[in-house]
Amino acid sequence: MTRTDDTPPAWDERTQLTTFLDYARDTARAKCEGVSPENARKALLPGSPLMTMSGVINHLRWVEYHWFQVVFLGEEDQGPWTDEDPDREMRIAVDFPLTRLLDEYAEQSSRYRELVAGNPLDERARRPVRNGLHVDMRWILLHLTEETARHNGHLDILREMLDGTTGD
Repeated sequence: MTRTDDTPPAWDERTQLTTFLDYARDTARAKCEGVSPENARKALLPGSPLMTMSGVINHLRWVEYHWFQVVFLGEEDQGPWTDEDPDREMRIAVDFPLTRLLDEYAEQSSRYRELVAGNPLDERARRPVRNGLHVDMRWILLHLTEETARHNGHLDILREMLDGTTGD
C-alpha cells in the first residue's frame, strides 16, 4: 500500500497541484484494495457511526462534486445531502458495493481532470462560499487535496482496525 508517485512530471503550478490531488485520490483508492464488502460497511469508531470505508469514499466523491460542479460551475446542487441529513452521503454509502463507489469516484475524477485542465487557476467560482468570497480554481484544488489527505488518515485508521493492514 506504499505510494511513491507524488513527483509531478513537470514543475509548473497546475501540474504540481493536480499531481498532488491525484496522488491523494489514488491513495484513498489504494487503502481500499482488498477490503471485503462487509468490512467496507463497518463503523468501528464509537463516536463516529458514519465513518466507514464506504462512507469516506462516497464523501470524497460528493465533496468533489460540490466544489467543482456546485461552487465552481454554479450548477444546482443535486447532492444526496439534505438540511435534515447533511451527512447523508456517508449514511447511504453502505447501501452500495465499495467497488461501485470506487468506480464512480474514479470516473468522476477523470471528468474533473478535464474541467481543471480547461480552466485557468485564477478563474473564480460562480458561487460564493464564506462571507461572499468567490474562491478560485487554485484554492479548490488545494482544498480538495487537503480534504482528501485528511480523510486518507481516517481510511488508514479504519483499515488497520479492520484487518491490520497499514501503509502510507
